[in-house]
Amino acid sequence: MEKGKISASQLGMLLFLAVVASGVMWIPGITGKYAKNDLWLSPIWASLMGVITVFIAFQLHKMYPKQTVVQYSEEILGRLSGKLVSLVIILFYLHITGFIVRSYAEFIVVNFLHKTPISAVVASMIIVCAFAVIGGVEVVGRTAQVFFPFFLIPVFFMPLLLSDMKLDYLFPVLEHGVVPSLKGALVPGGWFSEMFVMSFFLPYVANHEKGMRSGLWSVFGVMMLLTIINLFILFVLGRQVGDFLFPVMVAFRYISVAEFFENMESLVMAIWILGMFVKITVFYYVTVIGASQWLRVSEYRSLVLPFGFLIGLFSFWSYPDFNAGLYFDTYAFPFYGPCIQTVLPLLLLIVGALRKRKQSVKLDR
Repeated sequence: MEKGKISASQLGMLLFLAVVASGVMWIPGITGKYAKNDLWLSPIWASLMGVITVFIAFQLHKMYPKQTVVQYSEEILGRLSGKLVSLVIILFYLHITGFIVRSYAEFIVVNFLHKTPISAVVASMIIVCAFAVIGGVEVVGRTAQVFFPFFLIPVFFMPLLLSDMKLDYLFPVLEHGVVPSLKGALVPGGWFSEMFVMSFFLPYVANHEKGMRSGLWSVFGVMMLLTIINLFILFVLGRQVGDFLFPVMVAFRYISVAEFFENMESLVMAIWILGMFVKITVFYYVTVIGASQWLRVSEYRSLVLPFGFLIGLFSFWSYPDFNAGLYFDTYAFPFYGPCIQTVLPLLLLIVGALRKRKQSVKLDR
């Protein structure tokens, strides 16, 4: 099936990019709409979802160390019920992968390639990601390792915005209590639940005992990056940050140093595409490896191209236009994502723990 191995650090970088890549563009605008000047607190509350999800995924891995969630669902629930639960998870990732591809394509077409057919953007990204998926888990892990440093570059350019910043925008803190920042945490909380993809990679981590630590470091890294970005965007745009769909792009247009460093949004865009490539590849791989285990196919690579075609179809079936996709991301996914990636695995963990305890009691007798 899959004979490659990745390190715990590669797993951490892979999870970091898989969660933060899409969120970094949308989250400041979405959280700012609810939390106003407290938007920097929202990623902190949201990260609790990531911590819980990582804990659940690793505990399940400890119980079934050489299996993914698709495989141990059958052991926990029985063959028929386990197959149904696994199918739900696979269809979820197929749907979400199509949704991510479509979101990426919509952003590219709306902001840059206005006359390019969206199908061309979708197809080109799926084809490129398919090559990485065919390469296996080692290629996915090394790709994340190579692109990880690039994704931190915008943070180092943010101090160039200092001349346009107003620290007064931060105050008053918690003017309307903690509720607005908690409302702003719902959407990033849905993205943090995506940490559950680690359950598909943990069986292939060489030093798997460090898997939970890598997952928690990824949660911390995503939380810190989103908090820092939200703060910088707040200092530049103020309470109006919620009025912008892509406030990060707007803020980076303010950068101008000696008329040399300008149009920095192009740099942000290029780095964001690298991050989206890793994110789509990760979800593409998870979908294919899960389907191959569900179908009991000996070689998962035979499913890469057929599922690439399905992902392309789902990218158009996911939603009819950009506004409908934004509505889904804002109001549906904060509940849809955690239900499949946190609540359902938690139920598996509870049932699995009860069955293990029952078996141990029988053996003691």
